[in-house]
Amino acid sequence: MNGKRMIDRWQDDNEIFLRLAVKKRVLPTLYGAVIGDMLGVPVEFQKRGTFQISDVTGYGTYNQPPGTWSDDTSLTLCLIENIIEKSDEEGLMRKFVQYRDRGNWTPHNQMFDIGRTTSEAITKYKLGSAPSECGGTQQYDNGNGALMRIAPLVFILFNNFNFMEKVHTIKKYTEITHAHPRSIVGSIIYIEFLIRLYYNNSPEESRWEIKKLFDENFEDEHIYRKELQHYSRIFDENFFLLPPDEIFSSGYVVHTLEAALWCLGSTNSYREAVLKAVNLGEDTDTVAAITGALAGMNYKMEGIPEEWLAKIARKENIDELLEKFYHFCGDKAVEEEYGH
Repeated sequence: MNGKRMIDRWQDDNEIFLRLAVKKRVLPTLYGAVIGDMLGVPVEFQKRGTFQISDVTGYGTYNQPPGTWSDDTSLTLCLIENIIEKSDEEGLMRKFVQYRDRGNWTPHNQMFDIGRTTSEAITKYKLGSAPSECGGTQQYDNGNGALMRIAPLVFILFNNFNFMEKVHTIKKYTEITHAHPRSIVGSIIYIEFLIRLYYNNSPEESRWEIKKLFDENFEDEHIYRKELQHYSRIFDENFFLLPPDEIFSSGYVVHTLEAALWCLGSTNSYREAVLKAVNLGEDTDTVAAITGALAGMNYKMEGIPEEWLAKIARKENIDELLEKFYHFCGDKAVEEEYGH
């Protein structure tokens, strides 16, 4: 028989399909987050009702030009590089140092925004602490600075169906800056939610499945099960029907995750979700970045306005990195599925 056997051609086709499926999720999720971030930067810390964003704007809070993104995107790009390089948490902390101290992976080569807890963790690392010992452990350390940067983990975990292994990985990458169990639980919910959207589950289905994962894998007295109570509104039947005045959009990790999931579950398009997130006010860039990742995963590239994509600062550099990343993730998925 000439040429490849039918079974070989079938496997080649499956591998191509798998790589394409990964690409179709990586790009909208990560571009979606960047766009949400840049929409929110000009109005960060402004009170709800004092502004109305409907398009890409500039200046405002940090006096930055249109298309500027913040530490949310910068630290996410650091993680993407770290994953591609097959490095560890030590390598990631070194990248965070370069971001804070030298402006690496900033839109205009100068750092203008960083969270307190993240900055304190970087300082601890520079003074000699191991990455696992750098994150804040107090209740007041439960900001959203880990949540905002961990979306890329989805693409190295989506094919792993061992929940506890995923929890271990998510914890490792969260605790380097935010080590309180509440922040780790928030990261677990967020990544598991993105994984479910990857597999085309609805936001409604996703939250019930996540609640079930916690119930089945952690005893009642486990610290993660106890901390899950702080996120209990997410699992209320009518959560997506709550009015805006019952949704908080501060930098507290619980508020941020609630707001982002609510924006996704109470809208019908990428554009509507991220604009709703920005217009909640307060921590606009991070709430919109996380909403943007969720909505990008849900609505894919065709749902993201091309005119917004075109306005991203340093877009060519981001394009290049994300292309490397989806190739890396596609190769990893094929290796896990077919052994090569």
